[in-house]
Amino acid sequence: MKRSTTLTTLALASALALAGCGTSGEETSGEAPEATTSAAGAGNTDTATATPSGSAQAVTEEHNDADTMFAQMMIPHHEQAVQMSEVMLAKDDLDPDVEELANKVVAAQGPEIDQLKNMLETWGEPTSMESGGMEGMDHGSGSGGGMEGMEGMEGMMTEEQMQELEAAEGTEAAEMYLTMMTAHHRGAIDMAQDEVANGQNPQAIEMAQKVIEDQEAEIQEMDRLLQQIQG
Repeated sequence: MKRSTTLTTLALASALALAGCGTSGEETSGEAPEATTSAAGAGNTDTATATPSGSAQAVTEEHNDADTMFAQMMIPHHEQAVQMSEVMLAKDDLDPDVEELANKVVAAQGPEIDQLKNMLETWGEPTSMESGGMEGMDHGSGSGGGMEGMEGMEGMMTEEQMQELEAAEGTEAAEMYLTMMTAHHRGAIDMAQDEVANGQNPQAIEMAQKVIEDQEAEIQEMDRLLQQIQG
């Protein structure tokens, strides 16, 4: 009788154990959809976060004359900075630090040219200034970089200065580039400060603030490089 009772007890325990395993498996399989849903939810969150970030870069149509002037002036100013840097990058035996700086200028100002053109197109404004459009905008340098209508823009190199930069080699070229680019950056900072003070479009003002911050830092770097080269 004891043996029969023991067998019955063992059988019952086995049945309960099997039932427990089955229940655990069902619970596990039931949790899987929840995990999938959570993962999908996480993906949607990332997408939602990216969308506002992208839309924040959209250019609003509100603008005034100061915004238009800033964008139209900064385009050729940036273009010349890129040109000066590409002239240096084409030279042999370029100082590694100067090469790094020139690459940085191209990488930063190339995309900003596209952004400035996009702003003007969004506003329905021409992407370049007509000859004589710089009247009243003389910042004091009197150099024009060979660009029509840009004679009053501070920091712009003349055609003669650009030719001298192209002809220079070695340390002379590095010193010339750093000196010219420092003056060029200061001109850009002046224009950007005018935009911050008088502009209306938030994206244009934000870019102007970035120009000030980036180029002030690069002026300090160029001053250090000049001292290093002149040693």
